[in-house]
Amino acid sequence: MKLNWAERLRVRMHGCAESLGNLLVEAFHYLALFAIGATVFWSAAVAFGEMMSKGHATIDDVLLLFIYLELGAMVGIYFKTNHMPVRFLIYVAMTALTRLMIADIQHNHVPDDGIILVSVALLLLALAILVVRYASSRFPSPSGTQRGGERDLISDDER
Repeated sequence: MKLNWAERLRVRMHGCAESLGNLLVEAFHYLALFAIGATVFWSAAVAFGEMMSKGHATIDDVLLLFIYLELGAMVGIYFKTNHMPVRFLIYVAMTALTRLMIADIQHNHVPDDGIILVSVALLLLALAILVVRYASSRFPSPSGTQRGGERDLISDDER
């Protein structure tokens, strides 16, 4: 009976330490998300400013803005849901490869194996999106514990 107070103290101390740890992790999480979002916004604003100072925008510039848009959307979705949609990473990669291919064709005007490799990479990424979308609709992942204590199943598209 004498050790009962020690056990209650240990449980209480463990609860306080866990709460403090969760607070610190969440604070870092939000701080990092705001920093990443601000960096994406800043980079997009600088790129847009450079386009305005040139007086025109090339297809490379427009695709770069799409990359920034997708990165910003990823930050927003992650902020709201705490889930990183893999599809957005693949979209960024596809846009970057498209930008690379267009720049290579515009500047070199010489068909070579590089264009074929980039095209195959784009095809593989498109197939990866198809697989991810099919898998997320067919096998939804748990979204985490809800308020009622039940776990809902949601697909990647609903996040």
